[in-house]
Amino acid sequence: MLQVLLDILYPVRCPVCGEIVIPKGNKICPPCEGRLQFVTEPRCKKCSKPIEEDQREYCSDCERKNFHFDHGYSLWIYDSVMKKSVSDFKYSHKKEYAKYYIQEIVNNYGETIKRLSPDVLVPVPIHKSKYYERGYNQTEILAKGLARELKIPVLTHLLIRNKKTLAQKHLSDKERLRNLRQAFVFNKKEAYKYPNKLKKILLVDDIYTTGSTIEACTNVLMKHGIDRVYFITLCIGKGL
Repeated sequence: MLQVLLDILYPVRCPVCGEIVIPKGNKICPPCEGRLQFVTEPRCKKCSKPIEEDQREYCSDCERKNFHFDHGYSLWIYDSVMKKSVSDFKYSHKKEYAKYYIQEIVNNYGETIKRLSPDVLVPVPIHKSKYYERGYNQTEILAKGLARELKIPVLTHLLIRNKKTLAQKHLSDKERLRNLRQAFVFNKKEAYKYPNKLKKILLVDDIYTTGSTIEACTNVLMKHGIDRVYFITLCIGKGL
């Protein structure tokens, strides 16, 4: 009876069009799901960006840059459809969209993540000013949901964003790296919550574009004894 009442008061909204989902029981409208571009092969073996040439192993970004993370995965191409969906999730309090996102990550990459066997999941942090403004960190919602589904511990504050940075989307590759320099710090108190020594970590973020944020987090983690860093994101830009 309680669930019936909740469904009436808070019907499931589609993460693409924002309308009430039909048929009941779905987390997305079937026509809207058909608009999403899932990342498929061929893709970069390092960052997972789709690339056009079958014979190539890496995208141009990963060929040029000496990234220190091991490798990562993303669900969807960061096109106009997902730009709006993720923007609403981050800035318009559409936290319920996470249910569909988490479901799809588990369906598509759940077994892959288990094979990687990370010690913990770690959400990419946002600065406290943004947290107070939004009331939540969207990546923390994703990480906690994945932790429940995959039975992997989550350390939500292992990384702290102690520097308020400029919006990355307006910066060049070099400017992004400079912008993120010293933006993240390692929280030793949080690390002590994990009973064993941390060796492998899966970072959780919403969007991967140039890799600057994931790389900045990776560098901090490796300075504190982490051997391998993987990542999972909702969306990724196209590779070349």
